[in-house]
Amino acid sequence: MLCAVAERGSLSAAGAVLGVTQQAVSARMRRLEDALGLALLERSPAGTRLTAAGQVVAGWAAEVMAAAGRLVEGAAALRGDEAGAVSVAASLTIAEYLLPRWLTWLRSAAPEARVAVAAVNSAAVLVRVARGECPLGFVETPDSAPGLRTSRIARDELIVVVAPGHPWARGAGAAAAALAAVPLVARERGSGTRLAAERALAAAGLRMADPVAELPTTAGIRTAVASGLAPTVLSILTVRDDLAAGRLVRVPLTDLRIVRELRAVWRPDTDLPAALRTLLRVARVDR
Repeated sequence: MLCAVAERGSLSAAGAVLGVTQQAVSARMRRLEDALGLALLERSPAGTRLTAAGQVVAGWAAEVMAAAGRLVEGAAALRGDEAGAVSVAASLTIAEYLLPRWLTWLRSAAPEARVAVAAVNSAAVLVRVARGECPLGFVETPDSAPGLRTSRIARDELIVVVAPGHPWARGAGAAAAALAAVPLVARERGSGTRLAAERALAAAGLRMADPVAELPTTAGIRTAVASGLAPTVLSILTVRDDLAAGRLVRVPLTDLRIVRELRAVWRPDTDLPAALRTLLRVARVDR
């Protein structure tokens, strides 16, 4: 439930996703706060948002949920319940904002296909595919993939966003040097988003300052930035709703554009199952 609040940005939106009332979400969150001895939510007449502790705990909770999902999938595989299913590893941005649409199209093209998705950062995707744990992966990192075949799927723009009250929100933009000098809210090392931003600044002769906070989920970063903690650099795919709702403000970079390639990766000795070949074709079309 905490993850739903972090992802959706409000108790009512989380309740709608989970099929419970806002009051039920609030009551369960209070019980969680009592159990942990931490204030996870900041409540005000204007709404509810995660505290700094809530953002950290939400990141941990997301990791626990992902691990639980892997446990359930693994147990099902041992039972033989997943015969005919195929697995895909995808970086978090792709898993959250592109893969659901691809799977919907795959379902139309191949109704019998069953796909299990592991959502991890790009570095972990490359490791899983290289080890043969997943036949197909999708990454957003600019890093090379030695020993793997790659295919460009799309191009993605990274943008700077701040809270509406941040000084940059009222200006005409920011220079790359200013961005590099400010401690940002960032993903962990190994994240394709963070690496792409670091590489773009390095190409301009700049070094990104150490982050003010590292959070494991995009939702946690968006919440932290909206609360005024610090700016961040995120995929435009992940913040469109926040920009439209006024929760975040885009800050144009006056002398730098950060664009990265999204790629599919697989081992050259892997014969991709028919369902994954279809998924790869779907992803290539959706550009």
